[in-house]
Amino acid sequence: MTEQTSSDKAPKAQKINGVRGMNDLLPGDAAQWFHLEHVFRDLTRAYGYEFLRTPIVEATAVFQRGIGEVTDIVEKEMYSFEDRLNGEQLTLRPEGTAALVRAVIENNLLYEGPKRLWYSGPMFRHERPQRGRYRQFHQFGIEALGFAGPDIDAEIILMGQRLWDELGLKGVRLEINSLGQAPERAEHRAALVVYFEQHRDLLDEDSVRRLGTNPLRILDSKNPAMQELIEGAPKLLDFLGEESLKHFEGVQTLLKANNIPCKINPRLVRGLDYYNLTVFEWITEELGAQGTIAGGGRYDPLIERMGGKAATACGWAMGMERVLELMKVSGSLPEPQAQCDVFVLHQGGETLITALVVAERLRSAGIDVILFCPADGQTASFKSQMKKADASGASYAVIIGPDELAKNEAQLKDLRGTGNQQAIPLDGVVEGVIDAIVGATE
Repeated sequence: MTEQTSSDKAPKAQKINGVRGMNDLLPGDAAQWFHLEHVFRDLTRAYGYEFLRTPIVEATAVFQRGIGEVTDIVEKEMYSFEDRLNGEQLTLRPEGTAALVRAVIENNLLYEGPKRLWYSGPMFRHERPQRGRYRQFHQFGIEALGFAGPDIDAEIILMGQRLWDELGLKGVRLEINSLGQAPERAEHRAALVVYFEQHRDLLDEDSVRRLGTNPLRILDSKNPAMQELIEGAPKLLDFLGEESLKHFEGVQTLLKANNIPCKINPRLVRGLDYYNLTVFEWITEELGAQGTIAGGGRYDPLIERMGGKAATACGWAMGMERVLELMKVSGSLPEPQAQCDVFVLHQGGETLITALVVAERLRSAGIDVILFCPADGQTASFKSQMKKADASGASYAVIIGPDELAKNEAQLKDLRGTGNQQAIPLDGVVEGVIDAIVGATE
């Protein structure tokens, strides 16, 4: 037998990294996400909203028709592909509203009347990753379908304000506008085209393109060199008819009655084609130039556009990563939570068997438990195990060694309070731990 040389060895496998802008959720950050999701669930329950989940993959037509062919999302950002098995054109969902409306229509959810719905989950857009913005990101959204009055517009805005209050966020301001109805926007669009054609030499390349497709989007340009030009453009509010103005004033009256300050921003148009009447955004100065953390509005035309029976609708969505980033800046992230209530220590062999039985009994009583398991399969000293118990954040340690097993008992040690340690019968461990926990809270 010849000895293997270093040149005969198989090459080391190359490390595969994750896709840029699509991030892992690591254990150290999970508690923050769980906290945010818990606040969402409480919020939606308080207002009577029901959960609806759509698939991550939808027919491409859902977003082409729902969002609009000439939006940045459809033109530049969607992850679309052809299913090799059947030739279907599919897309990873870039936003939640169009997919939710598809589900509502397909399942005839409005047959029995209006619906209050909410969703959360990953979305996908091919854009340049930056602070709080990623190619796979997560949204929480609420949608109210079948309600026509300004009261539901106000309600969903109040939900947003309540969310910021619950999360302890400061410096989040509300901006609102009205996009009116289609005939009013058409008249405004014609005036915009005339205005921007007169100043065509001042438009950037993107705005020139939008001039022939969706001139309203020029108002949403972030190009500093165009802000003076945009400020002088015709304002949509000046083209609104009586009904549109009445609706907008109704929303403002309801917000004022609930002490919700807002700024009317006549340049606020949102980036999607399906909006009408009320639109709004929550904005912060704490996250740089891209300060919008949530936004939405009324989208009455969308359900009919998607093939359903005409029905009114409004809603909003927020990026979870953006909000978590703002919570970090604001100092309102929750403190790291303990991994468990009790850490169980043992010395292997019969003590391991007994420790496993005890751990299961504690879990059956609703107590969170980590059982020590050595990484190398070798029993570690109690000193070493106790360091792990302390690092876990557990309030108590249950220690079962050979001496304890011979006496049919365990040691219960207080890790966070007095540091006292006491012997308790093995068949009374559950009661002993519960008594200790109850006693510590009194």
